[in-house]
Amino acid sequence: MSHTSRPTDHLSRPLSRRATLAAFAGAALTGASALPAAALSASATGRRTVRFATFNASLNRGTQGALVSDLSTPDNAQARNAAETIQRVDPDVLLVNEFDHDDRGTAAALFQRNYLAVGQRGALPIRFPYRFTAPVNTGVASGVDLDGRNGAVTTPGSDAYGQDAFGYGFFPGQYGMLVLSKYPIDIRAVRTFQRFLWKDMPDNVMPEGYYSAEARAILRLSSKSHWDVPVRVGHTARDTVHFLVSHPTPPTFDGPEDRNGRRNHDEIRLWADYIGGRRRGAYLYDDRGVRGGLRPGARFVLAGDLNADPFDGDSYDHAVRQLLDHPAVRLPRTPPSSAGGVEAARVQGGANAAHRGNPAYDTADFGDSAPGNLRVDHVIPSRGLVPGANGVFWPTSDDPLYRLVGNGTTVPTSDHRLVWQDVQVV
Repeated sequence: MSHTSRPTDHLSRPLSRRATLAAFAGAALTGASALPAAALSASATGRRTVRFATFNASLNRGTQGALVSDLSTPDNAQARNAAETIQRVDPDVLLVNEFDHDDRGTAAALFQRNYLAVGQRGALPIRFPYRFTAPVNTGVASGVDLDGRNGAVTTPGSDAYGQDAFGYGFFPGQYGMLVLSKYPIDIRAVRTFQRFLWKDMPDNVMPEGYYSAEARAILRLSSKSHWDVPVRVGHTARDTVHFLVSHPTPPTFDGPEDRNGRRNHDEIRLWADYIGGRRRGAYLYDDRGVRGGLRPGARFVLAGDLNADPFDGDSYDHAVRQLLDHPAVRLPRTPPSSAGGVEAARVQGGANAAHRGNPAYDTADFGDSAPGNLRVDHVIPSRGLVPGANGVFWPTSDDPLYRLVGNGTTVPTSDHRLVWQDVQVV
């Protein structure tokens, strides 16, 4: 996939030490580097095109430290496929979901050095001089019996532990997140909402009668985290685009109380309120205690595996429509799409045959009996940005790159597809 107005300077700059240290910061957020003038290429219209993307790369492992081990050499087949997928699309700013977090940022550094910076099977290397990662709630023990079954399980490594963690996971950091960028990240201005409590959202849809009073008092809303990552794509503060990223819990794996579906809904609602103006977002507080939502008029791109399809699947009350129908967003004329999604739905059949959504917009290849393939990965620009080209990386079976996605029975990379959206920054 070609991309015009792409500064070659972004493809050759080494990761600065300062940016490296800043990216590893979770609680302590330090400063970021300034944007070199040479990096500021723009079209004759004065608009700069930036490619934003999200990819649930399934770079998660069953035990703590296993991802670091896998990435310590350059020959892990799945990691090579994930890197090649990213190289083929060549995004400027990327969210990677399901990337196990470690406090030193070792896995992120290894993935960049051993995989992204190495051309995979004819693809060009890709370098992201800036990155951000921080702790997530998955696999963090709550100390409370959240599911009401086995008492509070606090020893990592089991399903029972995962059920009682703030977000389901066998160990702290499993299914984490990673932001990679060719443009500087304003680290000091990053906001994270890992510790925001579900009960503190007004009119939340937490299931009545399911959680104990003790659980309701401490349960965090975000199953991973919610991050506002400001990216500087130009010289001035006006050239900042807020990359709003998250990975809400799947609306499944629960019971008639629909606790995960309801949590997914409110995780998505957090962003709807955050971009909804001063009054609507006034109740929010971030991990540093700063209150309120995004400044009115600020430009943003929402991204992530939101585990929510606007038409199909198990979402509670059409959760993702809170964003797709939001007055602060500016949707492209056509959502990101692929021919591969259409082919997969036709060939696989099953639940796909009864879906209402257009399979061209699907972004995940799930079980054919249920729920079928779904549109759950989203890149949503705001007003003030001009959406351009977009796509879902889902090659058809006659494409040589089909080996990166597989037929759903074999999963060479991930059951999700990389989704990208170009925006023009005026």
